[in-house]
Amino acid sequence: MAARGPAPHDVLGRITLVTGKEEFLSERTVASVRDAVRRQDAEAEVSETQATGLTLAALGELSAPSLFSSTRCVVVRALENLPDESVDGLLGYAATPADDVAVVLVHGGGQKGSGVLTKLRKLATVTEVKSEELRASEYPGFVAAEARAHGAAMDSDAAAALVQAVGQDLRSLSAAADQLANDFPGEQLTEEKVKRYFGGRAEAKSFAVADAAFWGRRRPALEELRWALDGGTAPVLVTSAFAGSARGIARYLSAPRGMREADLAREVGVPPWKVRTIRDQSRGWSEAGIARAIRTVAQADADVKGAAGDASYTLERMVLTITGLRDRS
Repeated sequence: MAARGPAPHDVLGRITLVTGKEEFLSERTVASVRDAVRRQDAEAEVSETQATGLTLAALGELSAPSLFSSTRCVVVRALENLPDESVDGLLGYAATPADDVAVVLVHGGGQKGSGVLTKLRKLATVTEVKSEELRASEYPGFVAAEARAHGAAMDSDAAAALVQAVGQDLRSLSAAADQLANDFPGEQLTEEKVKRYFGGRAEAKSFAVADAAFWGRRRPALEELRWALDGGTAPVLVTSAFAGSARGIARYLSAPRGMREADLAREVGVPPWKVRTIRDQSRGWSEAGIARAIRTVAQADADVKGAAGDASYTLERMVLTITGLRDRS
């Protein structure tokens, strides 16, 4: 299977500007740039920083050659928070970037910081990759493309069935397509296979576990987990549901107070009806607690994808940890 993503010469000596609210697609672009740099130089160093602390001096330090390699990848997150006094310095660097450095600027979408985006887009050295939220009609196409990337063919009915079963979380859909391609190697992925593997609305089962856990309801969460796993729900869908719940609470906690519900829904990235659930759920969480929860879910996700042998044990431990963190929040 051919590697996805840009070639090294497409990113080194250039600026990759990632814009849009779809976090999964943004992270995929960041990873593809990093991988391209390391294909060029396996010893290349990757540095990350927040735009709030970015000065020209700081950017120079991040992009300077290390003892081991002159090739670097620098990721600057939350470009919308770039201080006004740093704009000219960043634009100056972006106009003439270092030949052996790949810089990725990540903007989370929205109007904040749009002025610097306009100026960056005018530079010949900048390549923009948009991570726009998908329309409902675009999800089956996304699923089919994911299957192709994993070396499998999926017909349109199968793709639509997978979206109906798993929902519209891109991370979950990508994981589901990956799982199907690996479980049916070399076979056409049909609607029948999708329904056999993901029947019973796996997403609903996964989010039932996550909701109970983030409410701090240990016993119901463990019962829902056992029911979901016994019903054939893929472990990656459970960790994906937990990741979505954790992100929603974290975004709610960091959102400005006093926002209208519709604006708050856009800020958090959920439908308006979901905001009320997250608002009630978040009362038992502190920012420190939810940060630890996010790290816990990330570790569990890595474990069920191959770093650990017993997915059931990993998920049970995640549930116990999450409910315990809420108890202490």
